[in-house]
Amino acid sequence: MQKLLTWMSTLLLTLTILLLPSACTLPWMQEDDPLDITPKLKATWNIHEKIEHHGDGSVTYQSVRWGGIVALVKEHNLPVDWSGYESITYEFAEPLKVDVQVWVAGVVRYAKKGITKFTCYFDGIDMHQVNEVVLQTVEPTVMTIKSLTLTPVSGSWDSTTIWEGECILGNWENGFTIAPEQFSTAMAGDKLEFVFTTDVSDLSRTYWQLKTIYNATDQILEGNSNEVNDWGCAQLGEKATTYRIRLTAKDVKQLKKRGLFANGYYAIVTQVNLLRKGVINADGSADSQKENEESGVHYNKWE
Repeated sequence: MQKLLTWMSTLLLTLTILLLPSACTLPWMQEDDPLDITPKLKATWNIHEKIEHHGDGSVTYQSVRWGGIVALVKEHNLPVDWSGYESITYEFAEPLKVDVQVWVAGVVRYAKKGITKFTCYFDGIDMHQVNEVVLQTVEPTVMTIKSLTLTPVSGSWDSTTIWEGECILGNWENGFTIAPEQFSTAMAGDKLEFVFTTDVSDLSRTYWQLKTIYNATDQILEGNSNEVNDWGCAQLGEKATTYRIRLTAKDVKQLKKRGLFANGYYAIVTQVNLLRKGVINADGSADSQKENEESGVHYNKWE
């Protein structure tokens, strides 16, 4: 009789667990969210830094200057293919007290203090083999990361060439302009795509740069202002062939009024394209956005 009662109790407990509603699913029964990278924040670049994971999924990071909190994203000790994602977003519990930079696939993106959210877009980055994502702080600080999430690619991009040629930038010696009328159809959320090669003729050269401003001003474009250094220059990877800027409403207004001027450091620019976001229909086809539709595209930004 005792064995029968024990068996019935075990059966009842098993059925109770299986019939629990999804909202009451036990933690060990939950499936991992492939878009949530927060649990992968497991390492630092400096042994004197500290990480603490909390029950709500957030992570507190105590940094040193130029340390780094690392999301280890390898699977089975192999790089992962993130070519199907367009961005990764950090959300912070409080406004950042210091500037930060994010490294992904060998490319750096910058963000300024005071933000609570930072979206790092993968434009122009080869995302087929990713080992880790690293956030660095320029000064020691303590921050709590509420979440770190991936956003899948949605829609397609229609390309219109607005400049062609061969501008050998050299050591800031040359540049080129794009007339205002070339931006007549531009909308907030569109991208400017610069096609280039890097000049690697001098083996001692270790960096390459591009600077874009509203023509006849000293103002850099707002769309990539979180990716440039103190002199307004975007860093170009040695093996990179494209660099993209997501245009803000201010960018569109100024470019339609003034046009664009670009120069830089030892890159050879051959083409500039205006990319328009397409919309994926129910049948899988893609349409360009209409002028009177809200963009729905989030450009490089911080909040």
